[in-house]
Amino acid sequence: MTFMFKAKVNITLRNSILDPKGKAAHHALQNLGLISVKDVRIGKYIELNIDASSKEEAYKLAETACTKLLANEVMEDFQITIE
Repeated sequence: MTFMFKAKVNITLRNSILDPKGKAAHHALQNLGLISVKDVRIGKYIELNIDASSKEEAYKLAETACTKLLANEVMEDFQITIE
């Protein structure tokens, strides 16, 4: 028997990698007077609907999707939440 799981994946650049989009957004926010915003990092959010027999299997499938295609592990980190 299989169930439908939703994997929510957040992918962000590693802290050691420069984030030009985040830098540009930070500068724009500063120009808008939002000086309390001290840093901006921009990433990707992806949802996967996964047909699997368990939550653990769904996690492993989502992790495989990230390592093989969705995230560049040299430059990016990812977090997966299964619902």
